[in-house]
Amino acid sequence: MKARPLYLLISPFAMEATLFYILATMLVVFAILTVTAANPVRSAVYLISALLGMAGLFFLLQAEFVGAVQILVYVGGIMVLFLFVIMLVSVREVETQRRANRQWKTALVLGIVLSFELVYFVVQGADVFRIDTISQDLIIESQTLNTETVGGLLYSTYLLPFEIASVLLLVAMIAAVVLTQKQL
Repeated sequence: MKARPLYLLISPFAMEATLFYILATMLVVFAILTVTAANPVRSAVYLISALLGMAGLFFLLQAEFVGAVQILVYVGGIMVLFLFVIMLVSVREVETQRRANRQWKTALVLGIVLSFELVYFVVQGADVFRIDTISQDLIIESQTLNTETVGGLLYSTYLLPFEIASVLLLVAMIAAVVLTQKQL
C-alpha cells in the first residue's frame, strides 16, 4: 500500500484551526511582551509582531482588505511613527524619572468589568449580536466581498470621508513635524 502525503491526511478545517491557534497564541504572547518589556524599542518590536499576528487572523477570516490595511497602516505607518518618537525622546532621562503607579485601582476595576463582559458574551453566544434585518446584512456582505469592491466603494461612494481623513492625517503629520523641531 502506497503511503499518502501528510497534507492529504489533514483536513482543511483542522489546518485552519491549527493556524488559528498558532496565530492567537502568537498574538497573546507578543501582546503580553509588549506591555511587560522594559526597553521601549523591544516593546515596539513586540507590538509589531502582535499586529502582524492580528493581520494573519484577518487573512484567515478571508478579510484580505482589513489584513492588508492592518499591515500597511499599523505596522508600516503607525509603528514607524512610534519608533521615531522613541528615538526622539531621551530614554535614559525617562528611566531616571520617578514612576508613579496611581492608576492600578482603575485598571483593576476595568479589568474585572471587562472580564465579566467577556464571560457574559461567551455564555450568551452570538445571539446577542444578531440583527433582525438579514437583508441589510446580505447587501453589505455582497458589496464588501473582496478587496476590489471595497476599493471601489471607498473611491466612489465614500470618497469625501476618505479625502477628509487623508487631509486630517496630513495636517496631523505636519503639526507633529513642527512641534518636534528644535527652537532656533
